Amino acid sequence: MGKYLNPGNDRFEEIRRDIYVDKSGLITYMNGLIGKPKPLVCFSRPRRFGKTFAADMLCAYYDKSCDSRFLFEDLKVADSDSFLTYLNQYNVLSFDVTGFITKSGECGTNILMKMQNALLEDLRQAFPDCLGMEEDSLADALYKIVTGGNAKFVFVIDEWDALFREFKDDTDLQRDYILFLRSLFKNKDITTKVIAAAYMTGILPVKKYGTESAVSDFKEFTMESPAKLAEYVGFTESEVRALCKEYHMDFSEMRTWYDGYSFSKIRHVYSPNFVMNAIQNEEIRNYWTKTESFEGLKKYIGINLDGLKDAVIWMLGEQRVAVDTGTFQNDITSFNNKDDVLTLLIHLGYLAYNQSEGKVYIPNREVAEIFRSSVKGGKWEPVARTIDQADRLLDATIRGECETVADSLELVHEECSSALTYHDENSLVCAIYIAYYTAKNYYTIIRELPTGKGFADYSFIPLPDTDRPAMIIELKYDKDADTAIKQIHDNRYAGALKGYSGNLLLVGINYDKDAKGKRRKKHSCVIERM
Repeated sequence: MGKYLNPGNDRFEEIRRDIYVDKSGLITYMNGLIGKPKPLVCFSRPRRFGKTFAADMLCAYYDKSCDSRFLFEDLKVADSDSFLTYLNQYNVLSFDVTGFITKSGECGTNILMKMQNALLEDLRQAFPDCLGMEEDSLADALYKIVTGGNAKFVFVIDEWDALFREFKDDTDLQRDYILFLRSLFKNKDITTKVIAAAYMTGILPVKKYGTESAVSDFKEFTMESPAKLAEYVGFTESEVRALCKEYHMDFSEMRTWYDGYSFSKIRHVYSPNFVMNAIQNEEIRNYWTKTESFEGLKKYIGINLDGLKDAVIWMLGEQRVAVDTGTFQNDITSFNNKDDVLTLLIHLGYLAYNQSEGKVYIPNREVAEIFRSSVKGGKWEPVARTIDQADRLLDATIRGECETVADSLELVHEECSSALTYHDENSLVCAIYIAYYTAKNYYTIIRELPTGKGFADYSFIPLPDTDRPAMIIELKYDKDADTAIKQIHDNRYAGALKGYSGNLLLVGINYDKDAKGKRRKKHSCVIERM
């Protein structure tokens, strides 16, 4: 057992002692690649999505220096035909790239040499009969070890993309790193005779040069397209329900805070680290490292690219934005258009992506709070000011101050809509969400709530332990606010709140977008209390 060679199962044993969600099906998938051409996987996910836990699990399972059966025999992988076949049968070479960066400090010079030398040192100590001190190529060393009669290797590489993130402007270092990876994973003799399987994980997908992947033999699974590995991106809804039941947590609140990532095979995916923190602390709240998250997101949404600001405002207003992910070069510097920035935010976890729609959106309340913090200052000041005043608007609505509400909405609509989209009906929908941005602290907000005789535009249902009235908001265009109120009554929208007992506000809002051939941008409001 060395530092990088055959690290044992201690780390996974510690994980099993804590709150644990069974993700061992990932092992079954990896086992299915062994013995096949190109058994190489790169599975990228954001921070706090369990990447290192998965790496530790794979190490414990494959590492021939230990006996890990007791850690897996009660998990799903034990039911697979391949479980005992590959259990603790391989040499594992496992390393976290960020560890080498920490040792090298801010300078990336010779980092690859240090990485290779450290790995070779472990191999020399374990296989002195195969390797001498003169060996300086990792690929050649591995070949000598396996052809000398030893077991094949499983690679487990954590934070594989750290060099691209930490040394984003050092193109020479990046090129040399890719050549290092190619020497291992593009060499046919190595991949067929030496490597049983390889698993890389990080935040970014494999770097592109033009339209080609730099290490093209890897099967890639990403936040954009996790395909058959979608259930291993994070926690599924059934897993979170089970945790909430076991630890007496409010599932609906957990869903509001941490759900929102959705893929074609798994519709609800939760960020694992945040769910675990909430359970361990017995408190559901924001668990992002706020300074890091705020500064990182602020930097990217502040990039001066046409259409990016409008896209962010649209998403702050609970809308979805179309994105072309194909031009993204899988790094954090090559931005040619707003879509490249939005695609990066998908991989960083700030945005969720609906593949069938080709659209991005802010996934949940936790991330929404990071966006709220990030839009303060500079060109975002009008939006930030609007959000900061949202509580005042909500209070004015509850007090029935119709003119104040109309004037405030008019201002929000003006500040948060571009000239091209101002008269788009969805822009008012967006403005409503931003204007009442903080209402989600007190309400469950449902758009297009079915009522039996149509759909109520907005229903604000008070959260438990709040003393605020429920609200139904109906929007109209080029009519009048009284018509909106009449529609609420005629279609009996209040019936949708069956089971709710308490005060109810009916709010009718009209946007007069074209009066006598002139665009007036005039809003009106009527509020009725029931």
